[in-house]
Amino acid sequence: MTTPRIKSYTDLIQIPEFQNRFRYLRLRSQVGVANFGYDRWLNQAFYTSSEWRRIRNHVIARDRGCDLGVEGHEIFSKGAVHHMNPMTVDDIAHGEEFILDPEYLITVSLRTHNAIHFGDERLLTPAMVVRRPGDTKLW
Repeated sequence: MTTPRIKSYTDLIQIPEFQNRFRYLRLRSQVGVANFGYDRWLNQAFYTSSEWRRIRNHVIARDRGCDLGVEGHEIFSKGAVHHMNPMTVDDIAHGEEFILDPEYLITVSLRTHNAIHFGDERLLTPAMVVRRPGDTKLW
């Protein structure tokens, strides 16, 4: 029972700006709404598997450790690999191939990951202020 997947890495990388990539991925979930994370035992079994660790490392390398794969948005703290299309317990139980397919995964910071799930742009890390020679204005 394969569910059609809408969001893909191929489509995402066509969007050059960080904010627009975020908007493409945001989910607008709510605290307390059942999702894959609710089945903690299955969640932990999946995220500690050697298959997941291997593909996770591959995705982080592909994205050069950058948040949403955007250069200039390097992740210096612990990051995550986000499933662009939410997983279900059935996806794990039936071994759906998309859950380990880099085409449906992207590297994110933990702040960006939370912002995607709750659809709240205010959770994103603010952009760095670009300084130029002769710029005397304090931030």
